[in-house]
Order: sequence, then structure tokens, then C-alpha cells
Amino acid sequence: MVTTDPYAGTSESTSGQVFNVTGGDWDTIEADALEGDRLVINMGPQHPSTHGVLRLILEIDGEQVHDARAGIGYLHTGIEKNMEFRTWTQGVTFCTRMDYVAPFSTEAAYVGAVERLLGVEDQITERAQIIRVMLLELNRISSHLVAIATGGMEIGALTVMTCGFRDREEILKAFELITGLRMNHAYFRPGGVAQDLPEGTTGELRDLVALLKKRLPEYAALCNANPIFKGRLKNVGHLDLAGVLALGITGPILRSTGLDWDLRRTQPYWGYDSYEFDVITRDEPDAYGRFMIRQLEMWESLRIVEQ
Repeated sequence: MVTTDPYAGTSESTSGQVFNVTGGDWDTIEADALEGDRLVINMGPQHPSTHGVLRLILEIDGEQVHDARAGIGYLHTGIEKNMEFRTWTQGVTFCTRMDYVAPFSTEAAYVGAVERLLGVEDQITERAQIIRVMLLELNRISSHLVAIATGGMEIGALTVMTCGFRDREEILKAFELITGLRMNHAYFRPGGVAQDLPEGTTGELRDLVALLKKRLPEYAALCNANPIFKGRLKNVGHLDLAGVLALGITGPILRSTGLDWDLRRTQPYWGYDSYEFDVITRDEPDAYGRFMIRQLEMWESLRIVEQ
């Protein structure tokens, strides 16, 4: 596909359809919108609420978004290409940076794939599997806290934001104790983990679980029945089961449609089938339903950590 300008929109390409940092065919959308009552605005690429920056070109009418184009690639770092000439172990240091909010999840996907390719899945010690599961569940809580906190910040609920980052900080302290780093840990390794738990970790984690049990109810008190919070989230961002499946979306967004799908249950790994926990689902495929799922999933993660 040839174009004279690498930053050209689709309307300027010589053949086919090109999606690039300009946001695809947004130039055409803007030109058409000038003749109507709708407004075309740019959000980003340096939007103050985001670290994983992108550019959104929105066609809006009041508070209704009628069309949107996404310009991506601002943080493209070529991780897969870089890993082509690295060792299996070195690859972990790249994968952990794919999502700094949930680094253990990306590490888990990578080392799990490597272990399957090498045929050593059955050789992972029980202790290593337990450590992995424990860190994954704590990371799930910290990731959900970021989602809830930043979501609160976006709609003006600053108390939710401060509480979320306050509690996440306690989990990051535990990660630093165990791995030496607050994030980008490179702690999961093909065959196990980088090192065993430091002395005193068990007591620290028990204290952490007790603290989180006291603090998690605050989010329900602040948000669940708050009329302003509900008014800004209910029936917003609606995506039903058909849409989710068409787009290949998983996680809380999928489970908010009512589908009971969680790899920890459907395709258990690292001993997940030996833990007692519930897969949280809702029949509210909107922003509020996804918020509720994340809130309830944090309690299930605490159940697993305790076990």
C-alpha cells in the first residue's frame, strides 16, 4: 500500500484503506460535520488522564458521541521484534513492560507459553505455582483499583481516586518486598520464579490482606448507591454479548454481559482448580456493570490469596 505522506489520512491514500496516527478517515468526517450541527474535536494524543496515550477524534452532539476514530501507535516499542534475538529468560523483561498496571499478567502469559513450547509445564514446583497465583491475584486487585480510581477521577469523584491509589500503594509495597521493584518486575521466569519469598513475607501479606478487607467496603459505600456516580455510568458504554464476541474482548467487559467465562475456571493453570472462588458476572453490559464486577472480583482475589 503506497502513500506519499506517511501521516496522511485515508482520504489521501493512493489505494486501499490506511489507518495511522491521524485517526484514519477523520478528515472526511470533519469536512462532513462542518455542514451539520455536530462538533468534531480531538482528544489527545496527550490527554491528561492517560499514560498509554492515543488520539481520539470524536464527533459529538452535546454529550452524545456519534462517531469516533482512534489514532494509535504513539507508544509502539516493537517488543515482539526485540524479543526475536533474545533468550527465553531475557524475554520476560520485555513482556513485563507491556502493561505496567498489571505486569504479572503479561509475564504469566509469556512464561506459560514458553513452558508449553518447551514441554516443561509439569515440572513447575508447587511452591512456584502458589507464589505465581498469589502475585497474580494481588496484581488483579491493584489493577482493578487503578481502573476504579481513574474512573472516579474522570467523573469528578476525587475521593474514589485518592482511596484507590492509597490502597494500590500498599500492594506495590508488597511487590517491592518480594521482587525488589514496584512494577516491571521480571519475576516470573520460565520454569519458576526469580527467587523465593524473602523472610518475613508471609506476615506482611497477612497484614496486607487484613488491611484490604477493612478498606474495600469503602468503595461500595462511596459509589454503589451514589446517584451521581450511577447517573454517569449506567447505560454508558453499552456493549452487549454479540459486540464483545465480535471484537474478541475478554475479562470484566465480557463477564458484564452475563457470560461465565474465566480462564482460571475454564482452562485452569498453576493449580487454580484447587482454589475456591466465584466467577463474577453481571447482566449490565455498561460502565456501571463493569465497575461492579471489578469491585466484587477484588474480594474473590482476596479469597484466593488467603487460601
